Amino acid sequence: MAKKPEKLRVEPDREPRGQSAALPWRFGSDGEVEVLLITSRETRRWVIPKGWPMKGLKSPECAAREAYEEAGLEGEIRKKKLGVFHYEKRLRSGRVQPVKVSVYALKVTGQHETWPEQGQRDFLWCPAADAALQVDEPELRILIAGFKPG
Repeated sequence: MAKKPEKLRVEPDREPRGQSAALPWRFGSDGEVEVLLITSRETRRWVIPKGWPMKGLKSPECAAREAYEEAGLEGEIRKKKLGVFHYEKRLRSGRVQPVKVSVYALKVTGQHETWPEQGQRDFLWCPAADAALQVDEPELRILIAGFKPG
């Protein structure tokens, strides 16, 4: 007997959830702007520190906290949003969640010797133009490539 075709479970469009991200930067020894990228824990792609909202913290403060937790960074976070980018996060359930990420520039003043996610991610300082080529998200690539401190 022929097997009945399975019905596709069509989910309604999911609203994007918001995250905050830091774009960590510094001036290199040659005076050129360098950006810090980290690897994501699951896919090991190059990304910037980002995360879900935290109770009691405004978006820029949340971005700065993520930079500390994911890369041990300290610095001066700008209150004004640098821009936004979108991506799709695969949840543990297998569902895909659209995400809208607000990005804030973080002028890095130091890196702690230890931090919460140390050893879980790699990090890389490189010129902004090179960093832009390392990330997969087109909107993030444009933000990094066009970044000017100040």
